[in-house]
Order: sequence, then C-alpha cells, then structure tokens
Amino acid sequence: MGGDKEATSSSQRLRQPPLTENTPLIGDPKPLSSQSKTFANVFIAVVGAGVLGLPYSFKRTGWLMSLLTLLLVAFLTHHCMMLIVYTRRKLESSNGFTRIPSFGDLGFAVCGVWGRLLVDVLIILAQAGFCVGYLIFIGNTLAHLLNAPTASDLTPQILGLAPKSFYIWGCFPFQLGLNSIATLTHLAPLSIFADVIDLGAMGVVMVEDVVVMLKKMPEVKAFGDLSLFFYGLGVAVYSFEGVGMVLPLESEAKDKDKFGKVLAWTMTFISLMYGSFGALGYFAFGDQTKDMITANYGAGLISTLVKLGLVVNLFFTLPIMMNPVYEIVERRFWGGRYCLWMRWVLVLAVILVALLVPNFADFMSLVGSGVCCALGFVVPTLFHLIVFKSEMGWGQWCSDVSILVLGVVLAVSGTWSALQEIFAAKV
Repeated sequence: MGGDKEATSSSQRLRQPPLTENTPLIGDPKPLSSQSKTFANVFIAVVGAGVLGLPYSFKRTGWLMSLLTLLLVAFLTHHCMMLIVYTRRKLESSNGFTRIPSFGDLGFAVCGVWGRLLVDVLIILAQAGFCVGYLIFIGNTLAHLLNAPTASDLTPQILGLAPKSFYIWGCFPFQLGLNSIATLTHLAPLSIFADVIDLGAMGVVMVEDVVVMLKKMPEVKAFGDLSLFFYGLGVAVYSFEGVGMVLPLESEAKDKDKFGKVLAWTMTFISLMYGSFGALGYFAFGDQTKDMITANYGAGLISTLVKLGLVVNLFFTLPIMMNPVYEIVERRFWGGRYCLWMRWVLVLAVILVALLVPNFADFMSLVGSGVCCALGFVVPTLFHLIVFKSEMGWGQWCSDVSILVLGVVLAVSGTWSALQEIFAAKV
C-alpha cells in the first residue's frame, strides 16, 4: 500500500491503539484520490444493474414524469450526501473529533452506540445485498448465454453443478484477490475500466434504440397515472446507489473543497445518462417495453454484448461496493485495522447467499425500498437536524423535515409493496 508498512482499513488508515466504541478516530492525513479518480469511484458506486429497468419505469409513469423524477432524486441524493459531509465537518471542527471516516462513526458521534448500530446494519444490508444481486446476475446471465437448456439437455450441468452455481463459484478466487486491495484509491483503475465497459454497453443499447425508434416510431405518453408516481420514485431511488461510499470517498479526495462540485457533476452526468437510456428505450418499444430492456432484443448480438458488458462491470464493481462493509466489520471486530482473512470470510458469505437464494428479485426489492430510502434520505437528514438544530434557519429545517418525511413514506410504502409481492408469489 504505497509507502505504508502496516496494513490498514480501506476507508481510513487507522493506527494503534485498537479502537473502541468510545474512541475518537485518528486518520492518516494522506488523501490520494484526484478529482478524476473521485469521479470514477462515485460513478461506479452509484450506477448499478438497476439501470436496465429504467425504460420500463418510463413506460409506466410516462417519459416526462420519469425524467423529472430522476432529476428530483438525483438532486435529493446529492443534497443528502452533502448533508452527511457537512455534518462530519461540523463535528470534526467544533466537537473535538479528530477524524470521522465512515458513516457509522458519524452515527456514533451524533447518536452514540445506537446511531452507529443503525447505520452499520443499514449499510451492511444495502451494500452486501447489492453484491449478492450482482453475483446472481452474473451467474444467471452466463448460464443463459453459455449453457441454456436445449431439447436434448433440459438441465445442463458443469462438473456436477448447475451452470449458475458454477459461474458464481468461478468468481470466488478472483474476488478474493480483488477484495484484498486495501484502498479505494488503488481500486480506481478498476473503477475506470468498469466505467468504460458500462458506458460502452449502454451506448450500444442506445444506438440500437435509435435505430429501432426510427423504424417503428411507437406511440408514447409524457405522463402516466399519478398513482404510479411513488413507483417511479422508488425505481429512481434504487438506481442511485452508493450513499454509504460518500464519506470514504471524501476522506481520500485530494481537494476536499471541490468534492461537492465533483459529486454534483457526477450526479448530473449520471442523471443525463439515465434519462437518455430510459427515454430512448421507451421511445423505441413503447408499450412493448419489457421490465429488462435487454429482453426486447431477444437472444441477438446486441443483447449478448450488453449482458456481457454488465457482467464485466458488476464483477469489478463488487469489491468497491463491499468496501463499506469491510470498514464496518474491521472497525467492530479488528480494531479498525486491515484484516485479510475477515474480508475473505465475507466474500465467501456473499457467495453462499447468492447460491442459496433461488429468487432474489423480491428480496432486492424489499432491501432496495426499505434500506435505500432509510439510508439515503432519512438518516442523513436526521443527523443533520440533530447536529445543526441550534443554528438552523426555518427554511433549512423545513427542507430537512420534508426530505425525512418523504424518505419514511417511500420506505414504508416500498417495503409494504415488496412484502405484498413476496407473499402473493407464495399463494
């Protein structure tokens, strides 16, 4: 790890003595990430496989309503991320905290042990849940592309394993190596590579969408039923992942004064990319738009290239998304120091969950609705309200409370909807 002789935690270099729940964190004053690397890490932390469902959301809620919803969620996500950063800076400058490197440590600084526990549980569920989803997507996609059932072999196997299981296990040794990389800065080249692959795959889809659109010109609608607004809002919230990464990324930024600007430009770029991807997919297929846009292309070259591109992207995204999980586990059980074997155990746990869960879609919907809304909107505004309550104006107070209430409504309604789907599937 550069010139450091001691292996240390990935989100913040922590030194002896080992940390306890009551110990202020002491950080290494060597931020390494340039603005371009920060842009790459923010991009890959936010963009996920949920982008494939955006055209279907555009179909259900209308293209203009969906675009406005995406812009609203992007603004709120950036706003709440910066609330987290401002809250940390306030505590570090006025309350004697030497360093607060992670979201969980911020929770402890604001609300004590229960604050840290709440944030830690939410981050682990969100980040590990996304990674499990990545592995299932990788396994299912490769199995469908390379080992699809045929008339002569309805249940193909590889070395005695189902193809999905074989490909998930095949990721295991490579993920052990990738997840051994200690710093987000050293993961930046992987971020850039995965970003290029992701942008290339999405670019191929959008070009094909334009070709199809010019041939068919299906009828589209600008606004759908208002009752579907919360559905579209939930899809948009799910699409903007990565709130658990904001403090580690800001900690390793060279120019912290420009971090908010870099984050804003990244979110703007992602919003425009999401909007273009969703709108073009809907404009190309209209009411025939399927829940995963690649399904509209059948088993042709375009669909294959896009799916392989996403497989590569998610493969290299997984260690970055697991980074906050490592910070939490190392902080709680290893004194905040880098622990290779503990990381490997966590990789194995994620692999096993991906293998054991037969249908992850409903579970991801449950985790995405409840956890992401609570983590992305409710917790940041709650912490900000608590820390700045004595100096907050009426306008800021109304803003924080409004976002907090919106987050609670989305979390409750999304969780209820997901539970209905899960129980309905069992009937």
